[in-house]
Amino acid sequence: MIRVIPSFLFNLFMFASGAVLSAYGRTLVWWAPARLPALERFWARLCLGALRLFCGIRLRVEGAVPPGGGVIIAAQHQSAMDIFIGLTVLRFPSFVLKRELLRLPLFGKLLVPGGMVAVDRDGGGAALRKMVAECREKLAAGRPIVIFPEGTRVPPGERGALQPGVVALARALDVPVIPLSTDSGKRWGKQAFLKTPGPVTIKFHPALAPGLRREDMLAALAECYYEKITK
Repeated sequence: MIRVIPSFLFNLFMFASGAVLSAYGRTLVWWAPARLPALERFWARLCLGALRLFCGIRLRVEGAVPPGGGVIIAAQHQSAMDIFIGLTVLRFPSFVLKRELLRLPLFGKLLVPGGMVAVDRDGGGAALRKMVAECREKLAAGRPIVIFPEGTRVPPGERGALQPGVVALARALDVPVIPLSTDSGKRWGKQAFLKTPGPVTIKFHPALAPGLRREDMLAALAECYYEKITK
């Protein structure tokens, strides 16, 4: 019961603010689409502030935060909170996301105009080439690319199957890959209403060269993500 009221207040704030800002964002699509990334970042900061205020969840950042674009952030994924963190800590990132998210109410139609890269996971080679071309445009605009190699949220203490798409993307774009690990799932679980007070730690690890062999890059990512499981 102790966590129910704070969690309810946060969720109410998150959805209410998301609805208001999404309505405003729909107008920006027509007359000032360049302002959408700043709107996304503003909402993310509001939500992280609300998590701290209502639920006692605070963020700790370890490692060197990339100052701008020219990199791929290969992020571990445990929670919806990871999106808010990326939008806040990084400089206007472009997330690679599944096309199904475009059907979400409120903000689904703002994702692509806001600079996100939607991928048809069943589209084969054509979809991969389209993703690479769009990511190249985002990098040229100075935006870092964020991709979740696990493909979905994986609970803390479990291992996810890492998808090789990050390797292909790094080779095609010829930019370094920075692993980003998190323990956000300890505070905000997958599809969990209740939030647990305490710190969330994210860590930026040393960059990986784009020319690494597939198995070497995936092994390096796994070590960053799951080092506490194996030790």
